[in-house]
Amino acid sequence: MPPDRRSFPSFFRSALPSPNFVILYVADPLASADFYAGLLGLAAVEKSPTFAMFALDSGVMLGLWARHMVEPEAHTTGGGAELAFTVSNNAEVDAMHTDWSQRGLVVAQKPVSMDFGYTFTALDPDNHRLRVFAPAVA
Repeated sequence: MPPDRRSFPSFFRSALPSPNFVILYVADPLASADFYAGLLGLAAVEKSPTFAMFALDSGVMLGLWARHMVEPEAHTTGGGAELAFTVSNNAEVDAMHTDWSQRGLVVAQKPVSMDFGYTFTALDPDNHRLRVFAPAVA
């Protein structure tokens, strides 16, 4: 069981905000912004040739940064992590799989039951993994 942050010294608790920003390194932020706008049904709140940003309903910000502009230089690109989308049930997983397949997304993993739930994985234009899953019922 992880430690309870409330037991940490107060200076340490206040120095550790919860992560609220995810940045993906992409070849073309404008093209990636168009891709994610269509996928998420949201307009980018910021969009330039080197960076684009979305404000997600969860409060998390999704940034798309031109790979060639990242400092310090990043050596890992798409596939090293996943953006996960939780849905309520298996039927929603199947519906999103059908929708994303019809949109032309590359599907890396077809819908399958795994230990954490029912899931599939697609790829964005930079090969970042997009996982949709319905949590396993306990």
